[in-house]
Amino acid sequence: MKQIVSDFPHAVTVTEHLWITLSDGTRLAARMWLPDSASVTPVPAVLEYIPYRKRDGTRTRDEPMHGYFAGHGYAVLRVDMRGSGESDGLLADEYLLQEQEDALEVIDWISRQPWCGGAVGMMGKSWGGFNCLQVAARRPAALKAIITVCSTDDRYNDDIHYKGGCLLNDNLWWGGIMLAYQSRPQDPALVGEGAWRDWIGRLENMPFFPALWMEHPLRDDYWRHGSVCEDWPAIQCPVLAIGGWADAYSNAVFHLMDNLQVPARAIIGPWAHIYPQDGTPAPAIGFLQEGVVWWDRWLKGKDNAAMSGPKIQAWLNDSQPPSALRPTAKGEWIGFDAGGAGNVRAVPLYLDRGQLNRRPAGAAPWVAVCSPQNHGLMGGEWMGAGVLGESPPDQRVDDGQAVIFEGEPLPEPLVIFGLPEFSVRLKSDRPAAMLYVRLSDVSPDGAVNRVTHGWVNLAHLRGQDNKVPLVPGETVGVSLRLDGIAWRFAAGHRLRLSVATTFWPMVWPMPEEATLSLDLSSARLSLPVCDAPQPIAGPHPQPETAADTPVTVLSPGRVDRNLTYDLVTDSWTSVTHGVGGVFGEGVYRFDDIDTTVDHSLRRQLTVKNRDPLSAHYLLTQTMKIGRRGWWTEADITLDMKSDLTHFIVEGRMIVCFNGKQVMDKAWRKRIPR
Repeated sequence: MKQIVSDFPHAVTVTEHLWITLSDGTRLAARMWLPDSASVTPVPAVLEYIPYRKRDGTRTRDEPMHGYFAGHGYAVLRVDMRGSGESDGLLADEYLLQEQEDALEVIDWISRQPWCGGAVGMMGKSWGGFNCLQVAARRPAALKAIITVCSTDDRYNDDIHYKGGCLLNDNLWWGGIMLAYQSRPQDPALVGEGAWRDWIGRLENMPFFPALWMEHPLRDDYWRHGSVCEDWPAIQCPVLAIGGWADAYSNAVFHLMDNLQVPARAIIGPWAHIYPQDGTPAPAIGFLQEGVVWWDRWLKGKDNAAMSGPKIQAWLNDSQPPSALRPTAKGEWIGFDAGGAGNVRAVPLYLDRGQLNRRPAGAAPWVAVCSPQNHGLMGGEWMGAGVLGESPPDQRVDDGQAVIFEGEPLPEPLVIFGLPEFSVRLKSDRPAAMLYVRLSDVSPDGAVNRVTHGWVNLAHLRGQDNKVPLVPGETVGVSLRLDGIAWRFAAGHRLRLSVATTFWPMVWPMPEEATLSLDLSSARLSLPVCDAPQPIAGPHPQPETAADTPVTVLSPGRVDRNLTYDLVTDSWTSVTHGVGGVFGEGVYRFDDIDTTVDHSLRRQLTVKNRDPLSAHYLLTQTMKIGRRGWWTEADITLDMKSDLTHFIVEGRMIVCFNGKQVMDKAWRKRIPR
């Protein structure tokens, strides 16, 4: 449980709203926490730069986090990007060059203010974690260090749009949420005249976000832009990278630690896609204390413990019962010197008739794999958000739709740390197919807990920037990396490898039902085995924050999840419904600014077991925000289907102000697969 701190070394004054004017006249809106002492002794500054509305979007996390850093002697600015929140302009897409150019100007502006000593740090989670890395690669003179949380170095392979060359269904979910977020107007209490005109202009020019990303199915220049793995030496300031095993972005921590050429450290905990002072599954950590140590070292020049201890502090998950409800993780903290640590070795396992062996089987047979479209129903969420019900439950249902290979009971515990790799020679009976691989922990009672997984579009075997259809019947070699993990299999447990050709509702199906034939004599699973894990004390165990912003919950929220099967049509429907809050946060009011937020979203995904073209995704949501006399409501519907050659995506957004309709906007896109 986090501890609220009220006695800080520095008294702090919060400026609710200030303008940063860029060279082209665009004004970016900022909220600032400033130590009172800065008027006499200038202080370093910390920037968080995201599009999620500093006024009424991230206020609940901004106040306790940025107030804490300011109380320790840092000027902290939460800046809304161009076209978001109260800032001027139009938000045209993610991670544009314009976004970076604006950040460079903001950092320069901050460094020249009389209350700033000239050193600036940058931090952020998700979008903010991405642009920390991207801006660091631009090398602004005043930027001295960054903290990147739940981010990626590779926008194509490890983001919410495409993974392994396959379209993630979260692409539509995230695009829909961005439509809802961007439907909200600037607060007239801050912007005054012009707020109405700017809001209507944004609505009229709103991009159809999910289609923007779907139109780039290959790893082209669109994705290479903003992927810092394209040029590791470009980053020349120290980096603290934070990840979570229940999040979708932990792979970047391995890549960053192995490739950065600057002082760098990392923490990977059990958490989902949230800042780790609020980390779920528990245990949370004192992330803000860790942050202060980092900022003190690189922004104030203090000789402290910021670089002491192992380069990577990782939570080692222990074998535990599978459950969609996992508020707490079982395990301990261990330390490593790098992502490819010296005490980690590659151990091959070999596949034979349902078996996973330590020794090659010799003349192993070929095996056919053709999964029903519903394989993956027990997959959980691609990106955990710390909500109960999103972690993968027992995998026995999904394993019944896959081909499995299982090892003997382990005579002693087995620890892995890193990215397992699966390789095989195979052939397909269709020009388009995917290969899905899951590694699981099987307990003596038969319960199956997913450890990690991965998948690949087999039409991308000649490079992710090149689509080459398979030649039916032709044998090809495939190598597939599973997501990184730290896991300790208990003695008496078994390792299970599951192979499939579908993964619904996480991944959109291939155009046709494909059968893969695997040459088991060539199949290998390379495990990153850690021979002697180093138990460590781990990060600061007690989360601290400044005081929360005053909030009244007007209606409790919840997230409902259910699956239904239609025996007549042989189809499955998966429904996730965030009632009164996308993540179950409820309907709430920010008391100090008298602003109420009510955001509900329902996802419905349906597919017939033998018909990939039956896949249908319907997303509906309502975004309401305002106060008496200023109340907006956006109703948004997205609908997605596909045929053999194209995705078909439709959307409609109806926006009302004080009960009167002001916009009815529709989109329809037919996008080549």
